Amino acid sequence: MSDQGPSTSMVVPASLREAMARFTTGVVALTVGGEHMHGMTANAFSSVSLEPPQVLCCVAHSAVMHKAITSERRFAVSIMGADQEGLARHFADKSRPLGPPQFASVDWRPGPHTGAPLLAGALAWLECELADSHDSGDHSIFIGSVLHSLSGPGRQGLLFFDGGFHAGVTAGP
Repeated sequence: MSDQGPSTSMVVPASLREAMARFTTGVVALTVGGEHMHGMTANAFSSVSLEPPQVLCCVAHSAVMHKAITSERRFAVSIMGADQEGLARHFADKSRPLGPPQFASVDWRPGPHTGAPLLAGALAWLECELADSHDSGDHSIFIGSVLHSLSGPGRQGLLFFDGGFHAGVTAGP
């Protein structure tokens, strides 16, 4: 009898997707300004280090955002509140226009350090410079050095669980 667990050859994308759906995550909008202006809803985002300040996001090689980040080398993260589900759905919609037109109905301002759109009403914003990237399977893990961060007023965060959006706990002041 083996204690090694199930063979990885038995893991198929559908079962992995179903298993990972049971993991609650926060929801962010990744944005890039400049010539490759783009926005994308993501939940594969995490803090990496406080010293130096770094975060990571995982982006599919096939995503428009992948080319945007690798080309511009600067990006922003808007951490979304529970009242921003519509905005999260907008940036997840593959049928929305590309480039600047996708921001036409969105309230945002350019980040002072990156020029990337910072979405109004977010719980917090981070502006990052691409420090490193690692390819793994069909995604790249982008490590961003945080150039600037700012928190907005406390309210409920937007969570993603079991294929749907949910309201989280209320953030502090």
